[in-house]
Amino acid sequence: MTDSDFLNSTRTFYNAIAEDYAALFQDELANRPLERALLGVFAELVDGSGVGGDGLVADLGCGPGRTTGRLASLGLNVFGLDLSESMLTIARRENPGLRFEQGSMLELDIPDGTLAGALSFYSSIHTPVDQLPALFAEFHRVLAPGAPLFVAFQAGDEHRHYDRPWGHPVALTFQRRRPEDMAALLTAAGFALVSRTVREPDPALDETSPQAFLIARKPAARG
Repeated sequence: MTDSDFLNSTRTFYNAIAEDYAALFQDELANRPLERALLGVFAELVDGSGVGGDGLVADLGCGPGRTTGRLASLGLNVFGLDLSESMLTIARRENPGLRFEQGSMLELDIPDGTLAGALSFYSSIHTPVDQLPALFAEFHRVLAPGAPLFVAFQAGDEHRHYDRPWGHPVALTFQRRRPEDMAALLTAAGFALVSRTVREPDPALDETSPQAFLIARKPAARG
């Protein structure tokens, strides 16, 4: 599969299911206290990073913008980016005061070393494993020295394939990763790991795999 193939299939899938997906996960963070706490930790790391300027933070693969809105409520100057036009329509509708842009995480239209933080909240799960080094290198490029990165994903070895969700004629595979493998890739891209958290699946949330959360930091420039 080429870069354009997986990007197109991901965009097509989420364009088709956007409204159903957004309705299903309407109160997603309300039922996930650990995730809310870790987002708070991330926000504090952004505030304490010492990055100058306007402290801009990117929610990369923002979907319907729920996490973007949460970060904004924590006081961050945040914008969202996503492949799917339909997801962005929902994000703008639900967060009229925030900025949302269409684009690929692999080719960010962001100058080098300018972001005060970046979040990839379950958005790397459709990136082929051989493209993850390039993805994390791109995250590293746009972050300022000292800025944090938060990556969330489902943990495990077995992928989960969704075919015709809600009756839509689309299909996509959700790829699970081992936290230790993702941590190693982040380290290889130049990040320093700050924390590694794994939560057991919650049957009440219809989860079948553990949830993993890695916070890393681009090392501060040496004086």
